[in-house]
Amino acid sequence: MQNLSFQHYLLGLFAVANNIPAIPLYLLLIDGLTRKEQNKLCLIATIASFITMVVSMVTGMGILAFFDISVNAFRIAGGLLLLGTGFKMMDSVEKSIESAGERTLAKKISTAIVPIAIPLTTGAGTMSTIILFSQDIHSFPYLELKLFLAIVAMTMIIYFTFRYSPKIVQLLGPTGMDVLTKIFGLITLALGVQFILTGISGAFPGI
Repeated sequence: MQNLSFQHYLLGLFAVANNIPAIPLYLLLIDGLTRKEQNKLCLIATIASFITMVVSMVTGMGILAFFDISVNAFRIAGGLLLLGTGFKMMDSVEKSIESAGERTLAKKISTAIVPIAIPLTTGAGTMSTIILFSQDIHSFPYLELKLFLAIVAMTMIIYFTFRYSPKIVQLLGPTGMDVLTKIFGLITLALGVQFILTGISGAFPGI
């Protein structure tokens, strides 16, 4: 078992669970809302992301065992998934989104959960990463604590990114946002390649 550090967990989560891709849609959602309503949407999206990460940590390995999926097979599948996510981030193009500004507040709350929290912020790549991080740590409370604290820290980053997203966009501009997304995409690609290599070496020790 790898004794990973808190920083390793946090950097891994930061690469796949950052909400930079969700910011354009989030800005459309909060357009025209009061500050109180904006804070409500920010909190809902953040809580949904937190719950997704914690559930992945607690039940992930149990789900793999239930379906009789080996960790190495899941590593390879998760790595391929991260490669796809990374390539999409590297090839980020602004896409037209349904006029979120015209939706009712109830629909905006629903959109804050899906697709903003899931899957734009904490999608399948994030779930896969957390499940792989949680491999064999349930018998080691200090490792569970490190991963949980990394999830909490990531949740705070998600919250403040949403909360101050208008200022972030204003500061970075479209070009800066695009560059930042591509940087995270490159890190996600590297993480996916590492998962695949680890899975292959685990499945075929002789290689």
